[in-house]
Amino acid sequence: MAIFLTGATGYIGSAVLRQLRAQGRDVVALVRSEEKAAELQQTGAHTVLGSVTDRELVTKLALDSDGVIHTASPGDDSSAATDDTFVSAVFAGLEGSDKPYVHTGGIWIFGNGSDLTERTPFDPPALTSWRVPIEARVRSAAGVKTTIIAPGIVFGHGAGIPALVAGAPRRSDASGDPALQIVGSGSQHWTTVFVEDLAELYVLAFDLADAGSYYIGASGENPTVREIGEAASVGVGLEGRVAPTSIEQVHAWLGEGFGDALLLDQQATGSAARIDLGWEPNGPTLLDELRSGSYVG
Repeated sequence: MAIFLTGATGYIGSAVLRQLRAQGRDVVALVRSEEKAAELQQTGAHTVLGSVTDRELVTKLALDSDGVIHTASPGDDSSAATDDTFVSAVFAGLEGSDKPYVHTGGIWIFGNGSDLTERTPFDPPALTSWRVPIEARVRSAAGVKTTIIAPGIVFGHGAGIPALVAGAPRRSDASGDPALQIVGSGSQHWTTVFVEDLAELYVLAFDLADAGSYYIGASGENPTVREIGEAASVGVGLEGRVAPTSIEQVHAWLGEGFGDALLLDQQATGSAARIDLGWEPNGPTLLDELRSGSYVG
């Protein structure tokens, strides 16, 4: 018996895999290519070739597992259909077993808020509104120990959304000097989490969380986008100079859906996971990583 993990070659999933293997846990990872399989086999994970939309395969892997951690997502217009298909298939194998199932959500589902908690009503932007009915299904599953993790802006290892910030277009600031373009005015906050800390939360939830539980994965660091941009500007040699953008410019740069999500003003502490699960996020801050860490270039 092993933990069935999806998205094991992705940003969050690869960190979860590292945590599990560091603890000596057996993992079965579903992958889409021989190349990815060979890569994961070096970690000691068992691999199965296939897709998260292969209902029969997903059901069998869930049935044969000790539980499931789902981090895979196409991140495009097919995300809703993919997650819906996967959830149906995985519950066909898990329902009635009381095995754990950890599902990936996201902080944007809550909309704007200066003190977001797991009890905050959902107010998602258009980009992530599809999550609401799927998460309701997950939380109400019969005989499965389900947990949803809603990560903040995930950072670390020079990847994720912060890489977009560090690689943003250069423009002139008010004085005419080169500056790093930022998302909007920069007054909005982003709630953040280091990817390795987040992976630890997934494993704790798998082992300890109650059925139907929901946890925001946030470190408690909630810098403004201007602060994030200024730190990235230092890291790329622009001495902290940034150039704000209008909503129209954000939409032209990132698209309306993604742009509106990044314009949300969100702050969270992630305290429930600390209290309930003993989670202790202790990685670097996003600002430090942008100024002098993995995003410097």
